[in-house]
Amino acid sequence: GILSALEWLGIDSASPAFEGPYFQSNYSDEHLRAATQLYESGHAYYCEMSPTDIEERAAAEGVTGYNGWSRDLGLEPGAGRVLRFRVPEGSTIVHDAVRGDVEFDHSVIEDFVLVRSNGTPVFNLANVVDDMSMGITNVIRAEEHLPNTPKQQMLWAALDREPPVWGHVPVLVNEQRKKLSKRRDKVALEQYRDEGYLADAMVNYLMTLGWSAGDDREILPWNEIVSLFALHDVNLSPAFFDVKKLSAFNGEYIRMMSDDEFLDACDPWLPAEWDRSTFAMIAPHVQPRLVTFSDVPGVVDFIFAGIEYDDASWEKVMITDIAGPLLDAAIARYVALEHWHADELKSVLEEVMEPFGLKLGKAQAPVRVAVTGRTVGPPLFESLEVLGQQETLERMRAARSRIST
Repeated sequence: GILSALEWLGIDSASPAFEGPYFQSNYSDEHLRAATQLYESGHAYYCEMSPTDIEERAAAEGVTGYNGWSRDLGLEPGAGRVLRFRVPEGSTIVHDAVRGDVEFDHSVIEDFVLVRSNGTPVFNLANVVDDMSMGITNVIRAEEHLPNTPKQQMLWAALDREPPVWGHVPVLVNEQRKKLSKRRDKVALEQYRDEGYLADAMVNYLMTLGWSAGDDREILPWNEIVSLFALHDVNLSPAFFDVKKLSAFNGEYIRMMSDDEFLDACDPWLPAEWDRSTFAMIAPHVQPRLVTFSDVPGVVDFIFAGIEYDDASWEKVMITDIAGPLLDAAIARYVALEHWHADELKSVLEEVMEPFGLKLGKAQAPVRVAVTGRTVGPPLFESLEVLGQQETLERMRAARSRIST
């Protein structure tokens, strides 16, 4: 949920600094007290017109929407009546920290509902009262909320309070430049967390959407982002949420981790029986290749689990005239090897491949598929060193036995 996602990003709901969680429905009494205050001060009035009444009256008079027909009737609270705010003449200027001053003409803002006919407060009233109660000083939200702001600012003034600092930032869009949607796009933070993205990488990437540090740098420590960020520097154009770029950020953050940090972060992604010291040997060669931690199993599972041959890799590499004889020659040399180190393993294969007229990349392929089951993975010779001589030879022999020539 929202709270667990915030906690992942470092906003802990259990912290004394976090007074919530807040549920708007729990504060209806406060909302209605404010509504009564607005009614008694003359800033609001009761209206008995139903939506159907308004529609019929508007059609008859050739106008659009509610035209203030009940504002001077002096109606008191009663069943089926809504409470409306009495919008004054003139205009409201919203001082927006992102967009500058934005003026709204009151002539196009109808007397809006504060309390429904069933006695429940509407969003604009509840929003303002909650912000007052919580001492909110800055309201930073998506630009789609800007039309609500003059209404809310009028409510702040009618309740004799100074409004917060407003800031309306552009929306995020997908590859089709459509607003991100939870029904269509992957927008839940928990999804990215569960796929092995780092919270620091996510925060850093989000800060680049519509804002920059003023130079070419994008990977920045949090304390520097905080010191440089200013709302007036936010770009007004919609920002493209690029998952590929987020992944690139994540890869950079993975590469910046210390050895112990990296090993700890890999722990949840490895089999329960994984050996830390064994993985530590291959980790320096895995770390630069990762984009997310969910990639870990697919990169190193051959070390901790039984081998499974990828069909496409086998057909591409092992069904050739060279694969069998090359494995025979490599096995013969590796059996006699006294020092099982990556450099020695590479040198031996370089000698083995010469009679076959192969380059190292081609010569490695049958050995890699025999030992890992696929054509891609961490550096081959370091992988063989980690597996050990006995396990490597067993896998090479097993693969050789499957080749008919």
